[in-house]
Amino acid sequence: MKVSLFITCLSDAVYPRVGEAMVKLLARYGVQLHFPEVQTCCGQPAFNSGYWEEAQASARTILKAFEDSDFVISPSGSCTGMIHHYYPKLFENDPVQLAKAQELASKTYEFTQFLVDVLGVEDVGAVFPHKVTYHPSCHGSRLLGIRSEPAVLMNNVKDMELIPLPYAEDCCGFGGTFAVKMCDISGAMVTEKTDHVLETEAEVLVGLDMGCLINISGNLRYRGRPVRVMHLAELLYEGVKAGERSAG
Repeated sequence: MKVSLFITCLSDAVYPRVGEAMVKLLARYGVQLHFPEVQTCCGQPAFNSGYWEEAQASARTILKAFEDSDFVISPSGSCTGMIHHYYPKLFENDPVQLAKAQELASKTYEFTQFLVDVLGVEDVGAVFPHKVTYHPSCHGSRLLGIRSEPAVLMNNVKDMELIPLPYAEDCCGFGGTFAVKMCDISGAMVTEKTDHVLETEAEVLVGLDMGCLINISGNLRYRGRPVRVMHLAELLYEGVKAGERSAG
C-alpha cells in the first residue's frame, strides 16, 4: 500500500511540525508516508480568485504527483476539499483529466478521516493534561463532513479537558483571499472567534486547518493572550510522547 503525504502550502511554509507529527504518528501503525517532491499548491487561491487556467496548471501537477498513490493524506480539510469538490469542476470539459481528478478525489483523505475511518484508530495512547477547545474549520466540516473523527480522537486523550467552543461553527474569517480582499470584515470575524476561545479559558486551541490556525493565533498574539494554538496531529503526537514517558 503506497500512502502519500500531501503537505499543503501553509503546512510546508509555516507549520512543518504538523507534517512531522503526521509521519511519526502514522508510522506507529505501519504506514510509511511517501512524499512526492513534485507536489505544489492545490490551486485553491487561483481558483477562488477566478483564475481557473492557473488553477488547472497547479491541479495537473497534483494529479501527476499522486497518480501512483493508493491513498493521499493531507492535514488540511480545505485543500482536501479542493480536490474532492473543485477538481472535477475544473476539468468538467476534459474527459481525460476529469477521470484522473475523480480518481484522486476517491483516494484523498484528511488526516483524522484516514486515521479513524480507514485505519480504524480511535485511541493513539496520548496523554495531554490541559484544557483544550476545538475549532471546526468550515471546509472540513461543510465540504468533507468531518465531525465525529476529531471528536473520537480527542475524547480518548487521557487527562485532557475538552471544553466546547461557543459558536464553534462560525467562520474564523480567514477564507484565503477573503482575508486580504476584505480585511476589515475578516478582522472583525477573527476577533469574535478569539473572544469565544478566550471565553472557554482553555490553555490550548486545536484545529485541522492551518489557515484557520494562523489567523486565530495571529489575533491571539496581537491581543497578548497566551493561548497555545495547535493542529490536532501535533497535539496527538505530543500526547503520545508524554504517554510513553509516563509509562516508562
